[in-house]
Amino acid sequence: MGQEIEKKFLVKGEFKKHASKSVKVVQGYLSSVPERNVRVRIKGNKGYLTIKGIGNASGASRYEWEKEISVEDAGDLLKICEPGVIDKTRYIVKVGDHEYEVDEFYGDNDGLTVAEVELDAEDEAFEKPEWLGAEVTGEVKYYNSMLMKNPYKNW
Repeated sequence: MGQEIEKKFLVKGEFKKHASKSVKVVQGYLSSVPERNVRVRIKGNKGYLTIKGIGNASGASRYEWEKEISVEDAGDLLKICEPGVIDKTRYIVKVGDHEYEVDEFYGDNDGLTVAEVELDAEDEAFEKPEWLGAEVTGEVKYYNSMLMKNPYKNW
């Protein structure tokens, strides 16, 4: 079993000038229940199927399994996903020894920008850039699977 450990933050400042790359991401959910979240994603010119388990008490750690699939298969699976699509651009920003994935959302989540940093341990030290805002790790409303059900525009 793969374990994902990450911290999530709101973004409060200009980060794009620090980005080394960006990619368009469209994703939907075949299942959005916390115990077995099944995501279909088209990221650039690749497709992915991802299964995530329920998070631990802090929300920073959970099981994750991901498999690359064809873009055609991902497109077909998106057609049978639960209602709501996540549309965003993901920027990669290196800060110290870590890479932040910064997601700028569109559509019903327009105006929301969230950064995640993946860690080897929950207590691992990492550099926080000046554009990083409040930590929202474990706050369910910021999970992509929840943003499709209760988008940012409704908050």
